[in-house]
Parts: sequence; C-alpha cells; structure tokens
Amino acid sequence: MSTASLPLLPTDVIPQPPRLPFLGHAHHFMGADFVQGLMKLSKQYGPFFELRLPGDRVLVATDYALAEELCDEKRFGKRIGGPLKYVRRFTGDGLFTARNDEENWAKAHQILMPAFSMKAIRSYFPGMLETGKKLVEKWSAYDPTGVDVAEDFTRLTLDTIALCGFDYRFNSFENDELHPFVNAMLRCLADCRRHVRSSSLQKFLDFRGRRQFTLDRDLMFRIVDNVIAERLAHPRPGQRDLMGLMLEGVDRKTGTTLDAENIRFQLITFLIAGHETTSGWLSFALYFLVKHPEVMARAVAEVDSVFGVDNQMDPTFVDIQKLSYLDQVLKESLRLWPTAPAFSRTPHAPTTLGGKYRLRPGDRVLVFTPFLHRDPKVWGPNADAFNPDHFSAEACRQRPEKAYRPFGTGMRICIGQHFASVEATLALALLLKNFEFEDYQNYQLKIIENLTLKPQGFRLKVHPRRAVVQKPLERARG
Repeated sequence: MSTASLPLLPTDVIPQPPRLPFLGHAHHFMGADFVQGLMKLSKQYGPFFELRLPGDRVLVATDYALAEELCDEKRFGKRIGGPLKYVRRFTGDGLFTARNDEENWAKAHQILMPAFSMKAIRSYFPGMLETGKKLVEKWSAYDPTGVDVAEDFTRLTLDTIALCGFDYRFNSFENDELHPFVNAMLRCLADCRRHVRSSSLQKFLDFRGRRQFTLDRDLMFRIVDNVIAERLAHPRPGQRDLMGLMLEGVDRKTGTTLDAENIRFQLITFLIAGHETTSGWLSFALYFLVKHPEVMARAVAEVDSVFGVDNQMDPTFVDIQKLSYLDQVLKESLRLWPTAPAFSRTPHAPTTLGGKYRLRPGDRVLVFTPFLHRDPKVWGPNADAFNPDHFSAEACRQRPEKAYRPFGTGMRICIGQHFASVEATLALALLLKNFEFEDYQNYQLKIIENLTLKPQGFRLKVHPRRAVVQKPLERARG
C-alpha cells in the first residue's frame, strides 16, 4: 500500500504559522487589521490552522467541509472568546455575548423571538420607510463633495432600529455629526480589538485607554437608560416591539421577566448589532453595484418594474418581497464581505474534526466566513468575483445550505437577520429608484475593521434620476 493511500489518523498537531516567544502569532497582524491579516494566513495555512495570541488560542477553519461539521448542533455550540469576551464589558449577558449556559440567554431568546416574526417585521415597515425617506431627502440635496456612504447608512440603520425596536428617535439626519452613541460604540469596539493582541503588561499600562473606555461605556449606558426611561414615562401596554417585550415579556419556563440590568445589556446589543453590521452590508452592496454597471442596470430595471418609473406612491411591504434580484445582490455582497466575519464554535465532548484533528471542550474554533464563502469547491473557480447569480433560485437549490453562513448558525444564529434583510432591501430600492451615482474618485475598496467590516472613505456624487426629478415620494399606497 502506498503512503498516499494510508488513512489519516487523529492528531493533536495542527498547522500554524511561525510564532515568536511571548508574542505568539501577534506579529503577523502588526500593521495590518485582523481580518485582512487572517485572510492572508488562510491562503497559506488553511483550511485548518492554529493561532496563539497573548493569553489566547484559536483554531481557524476556512472551508465548507469543516464548517459543515462545526455547524452540527449535536457536536458543537457557540463559544464566547477572543474579542467577544471583552465586548461583554458593555453588553454583558445580552443575546449576542451571553454564554449558552447563562439563564438570561434562554430567557431573553424566548421572550424576544416574537419581535422578529414576519408579522412583527411587517408592522415595523412604516418606520423603516420613514427613515429610508429621510436618507433620500438628505441625498436629494446635491453636495458637490459627494456623500459619505457608510456614514449615512450608519445614520439610517441606527435610526431604524431605534424607531422600530424601541419607538425612540435619535434624529441622526438632523445633525451633521454622528450620534454620540456611535462614536462611543466604535471606540469601545476598537478597545476590544486592541485587547486581543495586547499582552497583560500592555493592558495594565494602558491607563489612558482604560479611562476612555470607561467614559464611552458609561455614555452608552446613559443613552440606553434614557431610552428605557422614555418608555417608562410614556408606557404603551401591549405594544409588542422589542422594548415592549423586554419590559413586559414573561419567560414561559421560569415565569419571570428580564431584570433591569439585562434589559440595558439587550438594548446596547440590539443598538450595536442592529445597525453596525447592516450599515456595512448596505455600503458594500452599493459599492458592488456602482462597480458593476450591468448589475446596477438590472437591479434598477427590477425596481422600476415593481414600483413603476413614474409611480410616486410609497413602496409597500409586499413590493419589497418582489425584488428578488436586489435580494441576490445583497446576499452576494454579504458573501464576499460578511460584515460579522466569523463565529466561534466549541465541541460539547472530545471529538475529531475532518477525520484528523482532535478537539476537546473549551477549544475555540473560528469559522472564518470570508474564506468559507470563497471555497472554490462550492463557489467555483471564480469564487472571488462578484456575481449575484450565485443566489439564483437554481444555484441555491444546488448548493449545500451551510456553505453560506453570514449570520452564524444553529440556535445562536442572528435573531434579526430577516429584519436586516427587509431594511436593507427597502433602503437600496429607494436609492435606486431616486438616484444615479457617480464614482467620481474611482474609489478602490479599502476595508475598515472594528470587529465588523465596512468600506473606508467610500464617497459618491448623487444625482436625481431623470425620470424622477422633482418627483419625490409623496403618499402611501392603500
């Protein structure tokens, strides 16, 4: 028997890049952002390799076959580690950062799930439309310097989750500067990212960083406490938005409600997760549309076919469901640049991954979605190319389900994924209906990382479409 035909045996030896004493593999990320550095390492050491960072060990899986195993809920579950353990300093046991064994995770999940049913999302649609029209109004005021795409999408998504989820208005479009919550959040996320690559001594000596983090965390706490106080001062008994369920919802199993601290953590979680990833998603989608005129033309034609070229009535929830090609554009954008670019798994019991590597409970395996979504065995030899036909009905039927995991997996999959999808589709549809876009700087994609991903410095000039000049959206359909 040849050596090549011998079966692979389980091993504790996992490939890894060269590492240094004390620093481990941190030097591979010096001068580079983590996700983009990880993409370079994945090309060389994937589909499975090990990283040692100060005080942390993480295993990285980059292909479909391994991800399929790791998404098996009977064998693996979510593992809070890496930057998320630092995010817990301001989100606590909120849904995203709670551990599986924490009582508040199961309680909050059961209480808050109804807020994301399709019936609930339909009820949020007027709020989504209201904020979407504010973005249209802002971009209708021509600015010769162009618009900052990611910044305005941040205004849109922050105001949308606040209005739809909490019936609270941040009024972001009425101010030149982003809301203080956004800047505080970004600094806190950046602090978490630094912690992952810092030694214990570096963390201890970072007095200025600790002080700034405390100021930003306390600011976020004060803002969400004001949101809660506003609802308590003007109660809406029976209103089943997120805030109503947080305050009034009862867990069937325990017969208890969420406590005040957990409500604060849930609010911060939803304000962050409900706007930061979606604003990046929209920014990437508009970038790809601008860079692919044939895709843009097809998407605009679909919007016109559903809304009508001269129809000035507002789109409806039903209209949005008809925009299948725009949905493909959004999914393909999220395939190439998933704005939450990884999720962590750990085995429930000792097991072997890929028939080769021994894993034990507590081992943290990062399913690295930017590479999972580029696996040529699933997506073909041109997996790096933007092609919305990857999400045609026929292509989706032929593709393994777990090859596309931008929202995580299993019981810890993103609870708000359908909310985000409707919000993003509506926003893009309104923009394509009303505007043409000029890539006047010939923008070259540069990614900014803050645990989530966004295009950095992406500006466009926005011009009213000739068919809709002086014809803003006016009235709602019956």
